Amino acid sequence: MLDTGSTGFMLLACSLVMLMTPGLAFFYGGLATKRNILGIMIQSFFSLGWTTVLWFAFGYSLCFSGGEGAIFGNFDKAFLNGIAIDQMYSNGKIPEIVFVAYQMMFAIITPALITGAFVNRVSFKSYVIFLTLWQILVYYPFVHMVWGGGLLAQWGVLDFAGGIVVHATAGFAALASVFYVGARVDKNSTPNSIPLVAIGSGLLWFGWYGFNAGSEVAVDNITAIAFLNTDVAASFATIAWVVVEWLRERRPKFVGLLTGSIAGLATITPCAGFVPLWAAALIGTAAGLICYAAVQLKNRMKWDDALDVWGVHGVGGVLGTILLGVFASTAINPAGSNGLIFGGGSFFLKQVIAVVIASAYAFLFTYVMMILINFITPVRVSELEEAQGLDTALHGEKAYDEGAL
Repeated sequence: MLDTGSTGFMLLACSLVMLMTPGLAFFYGGLATKRNILGIMIQSFFSLGWTTVLWFAFGYSLCFSGGEGAIFGNFDKAFLNGIAIDQMYSNGKIPEIVFVAYQMMFAIITPALITGAFVNRVSFKSYVIFLTLWQILVYYPFVHMVWGGGLLAQWGVLDFAGGIVVHATAGFAALASVFYVGARVDKNSTPNSIPLVAIGSGLLWFGWYGFNAGSEVAVDNITAIAFLNTDVAASFATIAWVVVEWLRERRPKFVGLLTGSIAGLATITPCAGFVPLWAAALIGTAAGLICYAAVQLKNRMKWDDALDVWGVHGVGGVLGTILLGVFASTAINPAGSNGLIFGGGSFFLKQVIAVVIASAYAFLFTYVMMILINFITPVRVSELEEAQGLDTALHGEKAYDEGAL
């Protein structure tokens, strides 16, 4: 029977997750240089449209139709075939069409996360091909394997809202793209608008409540703990990042504060509905410290991940998935498992193996895919286009009319 409260909440959660993609565009747009604001923002907004087309055509079906214990689903629900307006989702509380829309918003933002790594270096044509292939051959199989009753779900792997499915895969795909595309000509570029970064960060934090709490796909006590765990972890990570950066650089940095909050949000994502509140504080603190260390490592290694996608999302997703294997408790969520400190050694091992496999596959597939795309169309723009800026060179537009009063 339709649960109107859960249905209304899920529509709100769906809207919140949708808002995260424009929020990401603002976040990345503010961090980009003045000549590349539109070039990075269009990649997020394009995903809103094109991913919806793919999801409607066959994405939802490949993720959530058939294929029990497999890598992919089937095409039985292609073009949403057979999903009647009154057909209920498997929990019996919301219409399946609401679940279709909710999961579509996850599919939209996941590949958009990767774009911050190769800002101002990749052609839009190659990005469109990348977006399409990466969705189909990386995102869809991991959604099915973890959330669609596939291989990893059957094995007992858990991921409440996307530590493996979203952040680990996107973060390590970002690192692979950096290795293939190479460094920017001008690596000393600075953010064009830190206030725009703050707006984007605020929208992401706001939307993340729908991202994590909505993943319960109902309104109950798990929804509530996922919501609060999300905020607590993000807050502790924010403060941890600010403190360690302040100690190292003798100044508290606003961009660091904002980046720390995103690290905390990414890290708590797989854990949100499975761990006690006290664990969320520890997870957030670990996120702030370890993701900060990952960004410093990236800098020392001279990996030109321009907007720290690997250090924040990749490392955050891996860390959160492993810490879920430590802190998960069936006392919090009977549908989960007990982590290492509650006697669940085998569950911990499964989490580690699963996230290593996901990260390695995303990295290797992305690197090979970049090579193949380059045979179709050049992946990297020319030095002249990079110097000119992608806003003008590729899109014929400027973010700001500098001649206007």
